[in-house]
Amino acid sequence: MIPGPRAAAAVAPPAAGTRGEAPLLEVEALTRHYAVGGEEVRALDGVSFHVRRGEWVAIVGQSGSGKSTLMNILGCLDTPTGGRYRIRGQDVAGLSDDALADLRNREIGFVFQTFQLLPRSTALANVELPLVYRGVPRGERRARAEAALAAVGLQNRARHRPNELSGGQRQRVAIARALVGEPSLLLADEPTGNLDSATGDEIVRLFAELHRRGHTLVLVTHEPRLAARCPRAIRLSDGRVVADGAGREVAALGAQAAGA
Repeated sequence: MIPGPRAAAAVAPPAAGTRGEAPLLEVEALTRHYAVGGEEVRALDGVSFHVRRGEWVAIVGQSGSGKSTLMNILGCLDTPTGGRYRIRGQDVAGLSDDALADLRNREIGFVFQTFQLLPRSTALANVELPLVYRGVPRGERRARAEAALAAVGLQNRARHRPNELSGGQRQRVAIARALVGEPSLLLADEPTGNLDSATGDEIVRLFAELHRRGHTLVLVTHEPRLAARCPRAIRLSDGRVVADGAGREVAALGAQAAGA
C-alpha cells in the first residue's frame, strides 16, 4: 500500500504532460550499429517514438530485438550511431561522458532485474545512495529516503539488510532508490524477471500506483504478460518498431507471432 500525501511529497513527480507540451522523450530515426567479427550488426535500425510525461510504456521484444540496446540509450548509458534521442529537449548525441553521467543522475531512476543493492547496507542506506553522490546533506537525504521507503510500503523495513528481505521487498527498495532523486523518468529493466508470479504481480500493482500518481514509467521486458498490463507498449523486432499501441493489443500481437 502506498502511504498518504505527506510521505509521498518528497518523491512527487512533475505535473502530467498535456497534448500541447513537448514530449519528455523524443526518439527519432535512432540507429545503433556495432562491428562484430568484421561485420556490421544493426542493433537498432531507424527506431522512432515519443513518450509524454505521465505515460506508462512497455518496450517489449524477444532476445536480439534491440530492446536492451534501446534501454541503454534511453538510460544515457550509451549513445546512438545515428538519429536523435532527446530527454526534456536535450539531445544526448555528442555529450561527454561527464555530461551524460550528470544527465543520467538528474533525470533517470533505474530499477534492475537483479535489484543491485549493497548487501551490507540497510534498506535506508541503499535508498540514500543516489543522494550521497549528489552531495545532499545527511539530514535531508535521510528524510527523503525514509519518505521514498514509505511510498513503496517499506517504512517498517528501513533498518533491514537485503538478506533479511524477500525478493519483492528488495525490488521495492530498488524502486524507492530510483524514486528518491525525483527523476523525470523511471526506467525499469525486466523488473519482475527474478520474482515469482505472485510477487511480480505485486510489483506491477506498485508501478500502476506510481503511474496513477503521475510518474513517467518505461519498462523493458520480454514478457507479453507484463506488457499487457501497461497502457501502452512498443514492440521491437530486429531493431525496428513493429507495433506501438495499447499494451493488451501489442502483447497479443507478440503472442501470435511467437505461436506462428
